[in-house]
Amino acid sequence: MGSLPTESLSVEEHQQQQVEMDDTSRTERARWLLNSPDPPSIWHELAGSIREAFFPRNKLSSSSRVKQTWRRSAFSFLRGLFPILNWGRNYKASKFKSDLMAGLTLASLSIPQSIGYANLAKLDPQYGLYTSVIPPLIYALMGSSREIAIGPVAVVSMLLSALMQNVQDPAADPVAYRKLVFTVTFFAGVFQSVFGLFRLGFLVDFLSHAAIVGFMAGAAIVIGLQQLKGLLGISHFTNKTDVVSVLGSVFSSLHHSLHNLTIPSLLCDFLAVLEAIAVGRSFASIKGYHLDGNKEMVAMGFMNIAGSLTSCYVATGSFSRTAVNFSAGCQTVVSNIVMAITVLLSLELFTSLLYYTPIAILASIILSALPGLIDINEAINIYKVDKLDFLACIGAFLGVLFASVEIGLLAAVTISFAKILLNAVRPGIELQGRLPRTDTYGDISQFPMAIKTPGILTIRINSALFCFANANFIRERIMRWVTEEQDELEETTKRTIQAVIIDMSNLMNIDTSGILVLEELHKKLASNGIELVMASPRWQVIHKLKSAKLLDRIGKGCVYLSVAEAMEACLASKFAALSNC
Repeated sequence: MGSLPTESLSVEEHQQQQVEMDDTSRTERARWLLNSPDPPSIWHELAGSIREAFFPRNKLSSSSRVKQTWRRSAFSFLRGLFPILNWGRNYKASKFKSDLMAGLTLASLSIPQSIGYANLAKLDPQYGLYTSVIPPLIYALMGSSREIAIGPVAVVSMLLSALMQNVQDPAADPVAYRKLVFTVTFFAGVFQSVFGLFRLGFLVDFLSHAAIVGFMAGAAIVIGLQQLKGLLGISHFTNKTDVVSVLGSVFSSLHHSLHNLTIPSLLCDFLAVLEAIAVGRSFASIKGYHLDGNKEMVAMGFMNIAGSLTSCYVATGSFSRTAVNFSAGCQTVVSNIVMAITVLLSLELFTSLLYYTPIAILASIILSALPGLIDINEAINIYKVDKLDFLACIGAFLGVLFASVEIGLLAAVTISFAKILLNAVRPGIELQGRLPRTDTYGDISQFPMAIKTPGILTIRINSALFCFANANFIRERIMRWVTEEQDELEETTKRTIQAVIIDMSNLMNIDTSGILVLEELHKKLASNGIELVMASPRWQVIHKLKSAKLLDRIGKGCVYLSVAEAMEACLASKFAALSNC
């Protein structure tokens, strides 16, 4: 009996030692966050992006990668700049047969279209044909799309003539007008190249999958209607691309009347690259591969720079010719090379014969390729999965169908951007509880069995950014939950909230507005005797908190590696306070 107090004392000492060891371990793991090195600067990340674009990693062991010579590095750069070096080594004769037929078919369509589009641009016919020779050859070396057909297009041709006539009258001085067009082409190429080199291809990523589905369907219908000119032999036809103007032109042409030409509300270089990448991605999605917007910008920039120096005007991807190229069975961009060589030979040898090319046959080729571009089942699937995505799909479809290609693209980008902005301004903020028999914390709305810890509120911010756009919303939502939880605790247990844990595992970055809101939350909660605790802050977030010296003001002991450790620390502090009482 005399030994019992001694045994009881040793158990208490052991428990105290265990608590101290746990506190030490949590503190040590928290230092992993606080003492982590600074993240790379934006310039370092930009240099890394450019390096990845032009120096693709080889599938070698680490020791072999270290032993790479400067020649191998130079070849890696060339492979990044010229994708043809990657797939060209495995190019087979069976593919060339398909590309040859597709290229010849493409050339038969490109020749009359190039002549017509040059006329739209107020240029002599040969300049349209030049634009179907040099740019496609440059793109074949630098581009990554397998199906896109490069050359002059109606929208850019109309835009050039509309803009350039305000500066120089082509009828008064055609030589000066022509030089001005080539200068515009050169600078369009420069801008496209710079955008690609500085990794600004994300701008075209606002064209979501749903937007591309709608864009394809609307463009297919418009292109099909435009072929009525060649199929029915109509001599006067509208240059507009919307369905109302096309149908109106069919009926008005039967009565020998004309429609007026409209001027597009966009810059030709951005429009050219946006339309080309939209076209390329549309067909890339069908074939199941991804198109890098940055590399496409660089390729199109260089091809337009080269084109401006060889009497070509702005070239881009043509939807109708790409549809023909796709339906003719093209396998690679070699079809563009075949097309360019064929057009060049035709310029030299068959100009008089090409004058009699049957337009009705070319129109029927285009029409036969269009039904496969309208994917009704995918549109239905988009509607079932995401209503906002479906809205972007419908916006692109109706914009292309009833306005123009650029209006359709603008509508799709606007709706997609609005969707992102809505999610950024009103992010999801969830109240968390511990899942039974685990250390995992989940949304109590999704997991009704999740266990809430009395007196400790756990909140997760489901947003990549904690910034000026959503900082006040996040603060108001957190304080509202604190007030509601406080009222509920006082009614049921007569207790108060001791701590609020903010799970930052989803936050990728934070700005000064977000930091100010965190400091305001800390002050407001501290005035009510509530501790603010942060769990799982990411690299950029912890760096910003340290740079703003927020952790020095609110205490570095409020940061933990995970929600589970933050909860353990809060419970230990709570039990310690109760023991002292």
